[in-house]
Amino acid sequence: MFDLKKYSNGNIKNDVLSGLVVAVALVPEAIAFSFIAGVSPVVGLYTAFILGLITSLIGGKAGMVSGATGAVAIVFVGLGLEVTTLFQAQGASKDALAMGVLNYILLATVVAGLIQIGIGALKLGKFIRLVPTPAIHGFVNGLAIVIATAQFKFFDGQGYMMYILVLITMFIMYILPKYTKAVPAGLVAIIFVTLGVYLTNADTLLLSGLDDMSKYAGQLPTFGVPYYLFSLDAIVLVLPFAVIVALVGIIESLLTLSVLDELSNTRGSANKECIAQGTGNITCGFFGGMAGCAMIGQSIINYTSGGIGRLSSFVAAVGLIILVVSMSGVLNTIPVAVLVGIMFMVSIGTFEWSSFSRISRMPKTDAFVMVTVTLITVVEDLAIAVIAGVIISALAFAWKHAKIFSRVHTEEDGTRVYELDGPLFFGSATTFADNFDIPNDPSKVVIDFKDARVMDASGVEAVDAITKKYEDAGKNLLLRHLSADCKAILKKAGPHCSYEEDDPTYKVAYNY
Repeated sequence: MFDLKKYSNGNIKNDVLSGLVVAVALVPEAIAFSFIAGVSPVVGLYTAFILGLITSLIGGKAGMVSGATGAVAIVFVGLGLEVTTLFQAQGASKDALAMGVLNYILLATVVAGLIQIGIGALKLGKFIRLVPTPAIHGFVNGLAIVIATAQFKFFDGQGYMMYILVLITMFIMYILPKYTKAVPAGLVAIIFVTLGVYLTNADTLLLSGLDDMSKYAGQLPTFGVPYYLFSLDAIVLVLPFAVIVALVGIIESLLTLSVLDELSNTRGSANKECIAQGTGNITCGFFGGMAGCAMIGQSIINYTSGGIGRLSSFVAAVGLIILVVSMSGVLNTIPVAVLVGIMFMVSIGTFEWSSFSRISRMPKTDAFVMVTVTLITVVEDLAIAVIAGVIISALAFAWKHAKIFSRVHTEEDGTRVYELDGPLFFGSATTFADNFDIPNDPSKVVIDFKDARVMDASGVEAVDAITKKYEDAGKNLLLRHLSADCKAILKKAGPHCSYEEDDPTYKVAYNY
């Protein structure tokens, strides 16, 4: 929760003004994503308000903006098709079908929220650290491309005025911060372009052309239990989609949190954000909103406009619902071109341009991960892209370290000592035995693990296997510097282990 006592006047002003810019920018996004999911625009608007409000108060990162997103809305397309098939088989009317799709989406939203709270409560959010930096850069670059290309549809059927207004907006967004940051450039662009279009009566697409916002005047979210909440069959139907929604939402939210951590040089709480996202989505399900997550585009608009405190995202959520219920006439007059221009500048600011200069110097596997994640984010979705990036990075890491080395020397009494160096795990276990010359070794052999580490069950089995080979050769083997945990699970090698004062204390990944 934000504490006004910690705010200076400048902080309050920046947070309020940037929050207002974000509030306006949220409107077309919420409407567009509602259309994608196959529900009324007001569903997406309620999501932006409810989820944005809750995460602004209890989220893991101050100033991060949440609402309806494309990554989550796309998942609901599949659910909508399933429900449509089910209802058409029952001969349902068009209105009944629309209401059925909405109720199943609300149910999936509640289930997804419960899963997200579980992830946060079990403190699994920390595993976002397993996502490598090249994958994060690929995610950011991919989202920047998606944000930009998502604006192209607004140019269909539009004349030259649309292009001129977009360029004017981008020029204001680019040039104004060079002279002053007292007022967010996005807000200035919205006011300037809207007044210009109104005074000149320019022929261009207004927000009212996408959806007449006046019909939502005075409509606040109201509490209602999802119709199928206590239906086991319905829960089974939505569960696969709810799991995907929960994971996509968590991944996008935590990656957005990581990006904002870099921008602000502060560290947010991943587990706290998981719980906040889950709480927000459950609330959305009971108040007529669909599931959503953190929005990197709007979050960056907020940060770059000076909104770095919780008050900014709170103002964005409250400002959005005020715009919808009491100032819908004003919203109708905003040209779509100014919102498109803002999103183009967000896309440019989001893209990790420095990755171009680094790509030639980074390892080939890292470059491959970054490019792959970028392409998959654009073509498929964020969840698949990030999972692919993690898998590729993990395999590349395993391959790079799939070798354990040894330094060999012979002591005065003729004992041969193998000093190992490197991790002993499934990747290096197959070549582990290549370090030893069992037939030509003397009768006394020492294997020193001081600079090595047995990491998993494959490594344990490799140690047992080499021990058996020395036993079969009739030679005396001593194993040094193994952890107590490792010694406890060795079968053949256990009796050959020594107990040193400086034995390590690591654990072995093993199925006990």
